[in-house]
This record gives sequence, C-alpha cells and structure tokens, in this order.
Amino acid sequence: MKFYDRENEIAALRRLDALAETNAQFTVLMGRRRTGKTTLMMRAFEGQPYLYFFVGKKAEQLQCIDFQAQVEAVLGLHIHGQVTSLASLLEELMIFSRTNKVTLIIDEFQRLADIDESIISGIQKVWDKYHEEAHMHLIACGSIYSMMKKIFEDRKEPLFGRKTARIDLKPFTTTVIKQILGDHNPDYTSEDLLMLYAISGGVAKYIAQLMDEGCKTWEDMLSAVCRPSSIFLEEGTELLVGEFGRKYQIYYSILQLIAKGMTSQAEVDSIIEKNTGRYLDTLDTEYSLISKRRPMWAKPNSQGVKFYIDDCFLMFWFRFVEANRSLVELGKFDLLLEIIEKEYPQYSGFVLEKYFRQQYGERERVTEVSHWWDSKGENEIDLIAIEKLDKRATVAEVKRNPRKYSSDTLKEKYQNIKSHLRGYQVELRGLSMEDM
Repeated sequence: MKFYDRENEIAALRRLDALAETNAQFTVLMGRRRTGKTTLMMRAFEGQPYLYFFVGKKAEQLQCIDFQAQVEAVLGLHIHGQVTSLASLLEELMIFSRTNKVTLIIDEFQRLADIDESIISGIQKVWDKYHEEAHMHLIACGSIYSMMKKIFEDRKEPLFGRKTARIDLKPFTTTVIKQILGDHNPDYTSEDLLMLYAISGGVAKYIAQLMDEGCKTWEDMLSAVCRPSSIFLEEGTELLVGEFGRKYQIYYSILQLIAKGMTSQAEVDSIIEKNTGRYLDTLDTEYSLISKRRPMWAKPNSQGVKFYIDDCFLMFWFRFVEANRSLVELGKFDLLLEIIEKEYPQYSGFVLEKYFRQQYGERERVTEVSHWWDSKGENEIDLIAIEKLDKRATVAEVKRNPRKYSSDTLKEKYQNIKSHLRGYQVELRGLSMEDM
C-alpha cells in the first residue's frame, strides 16, 4: 500500500529538525503499535543522512556494536575502540554534533528501561552535559504508551522535563480511511467501509495488510481475519502483553467484559467479584486503552460513568476473537467466521455510532463531540456535536437502517437537553449507513 496522509506530522518533524541547526531538540514520538511511526520517520527524513537505532531485545553491548557500525557508515565518524554503552556512544555523537548537525532516531526507546534502567540515567547525564552546545535532533520513538509516558512524564524519572516536543501519532482519520478504500475499490459500499473501520480503526498496518491481500469488500475482510495465518488472531495478545507484562490477566478480563457491552463499574465488579475501580482508572490514565465518559454536560464527579475501549481493533478482537479463543485453538476458523457473521450486525451498530462521533470530531469547526444519557442510563442520544464559536449544534440518532430512525423520538429526547443548547442553532437528524 502506498504512503497516505501524515502531512502535518512530517512537517512537524522537519521543522524540529531544522531547529536543531541552532539548538538541540529532544522529540518524543508516541503512538500505539502499528500506526506507522517508523515509516513516518523514514518518510520525513528521506534524502538526508540520519541515524536509526532500533532497540532490540539483546544486551546493550551487542546493540552498541551495530549502532557504532552505523555511525561510521552514515556519518563517517570513527570511534576508537569498541563502545559498550549507549550513553558513551551518545556522548561521542553529541560532541560531534557541536560542528555537524546530527539526526538520531532511537526506535522502541522504552525497551532501554527493560534492558537496564541505568541506560536512561546515562542518556540524561550526557544530554544535560552537552545539549546547550550541540546541534542534535534526538527522536525517542516508542509504542508502549505506559512506559513512554513514565519515562518522560513521571517527575521521578531521569528524563522528565528533557523533551522539547511531543508528537502523538494517531490512526488515520475517517476521511483517509475512505480515501484508501476508494483507491483500492472505487465501488465500495458502506458495509465495506464500516467493516474496514471496525477491524482497523484506522491503524495503518491493519489497513495495509487487508488492502495488500486484496480484501476490498466486507466479506473478504472478515474472511481474512478468520484465516489460520491471520495476523489479527494473535495481534491483541501481542499488543497487550507488551503493555501489561505479567499483570495482564485481570486487565484482559475487564477489557473483554467492556467489549461485551458491560460499560459500568458495577457490571464489571459483579462478574470479576471484586472492586475494579483501581484497575479501570489504570487502564484509563496509565494505559489509555479505555476512556471514562459521562453524559455531555455532566459534572466532573457525577455518577453514571461508562467505560469504553477506544481502540476499534481491540474492541473487535476482544468481542470476537478472544471470546472464541477455543475455536482458534481447535483450528475451527469456519465456525469463528460463522459466529462473527451472526453477531456482527448488532455489534456494528455501536461501531457506527463511534464512526460518526469520530467523523464529526474531525470537522474543522466542531469543538466538542459526545453523547448523552439520563440518570437511569436510558434515553440515550447517540451524538451531540458542538460548534461553540458559531453557536451551532448537531443532535443525532444513529441507525444502521435509516428506516428505523424516528424524528419524533429524537425530538422527545432532545427536550431533556434543550436548555443546554439555548442560543444555539440546532439541527436534529438521523445518521445511517447512507451518511458514512
């Protein structure tokens, strides 16, 4: 699949790289696994010399052998003797960058803490010693959100306060997803688009995998997920074990319950049989895998909190793949496909709501997007999009089938929130597959 989008991120990286000609820059690039961080950096610095250090799962000394060879090949910098620590290698580069601008990418940066926590301290000491005179653009790239956040944003950590810029690489927007699908299948249907969104959530690697395999229709996409060789079957496990390590079991259980539609803590507690508040907060604040939501206009400490998995792929994976793990282990992929085909229509109604909330949130003038439900968790309004500066609002009901939309029902629900939109020009409308 060809390269899509990312113009803003490329421009930001190039701008920061240009700034390094004058003052050293320490950029932190974060994003969930498979969003295309490495491809982005290769694209941004295409045609210019840069160092790319990929942190593997091996001893620091062995990694330095590879890194040192690259330094000599790319920069022509010969370092006498064998460097055995990353801090020592960085020191040589910082000294060199006093007279030569250096762009250094360290990919999977968070793994350094796993290899040896002292590596991070060593980098901090070298950066503090040389950065005022250096012309260095150091880019720390990582896909384990919790660890990257801890390394750079925990006040107790050595590199706290050292970053000069942070870029969060998000999945593709709904506009880009449509562009990609349209390029591969000009006659795509709304069902095709919704399935692509449901499986990928806009994550670049997942979309590329499906498009490169020629999966242009919803049937082909679903079949690709259920193949014995599918990357999607184990992807959730690999992604989450990286985040949770050995603590994954209870987090797995909570995420699977949320994926099944148990969105309140009370529902989750009743199944887990313990107070899960601490775990839910951790999934929200440390791992950013779920979001805690209240009805629009609710007070910060009000009741009625609901929890949602933000990542479309993880939601799909927990709902269908992990929930039917026994079929995967038995190799009964035809039965897995049959179950998903049976349950998907109901499930996709929720995905369609998420799609429209994201689509409206991407609109230039929209300042807030959410949904609303009353104190009993009923009378839910699927989408409320606010354009605060223009005093405009859209209040919408989302239905797969437009014939199931009732304007009278929405008008009745709207009476519950009407006072919050006084002075706004409000559009009440139904959104369906036809509006994607």
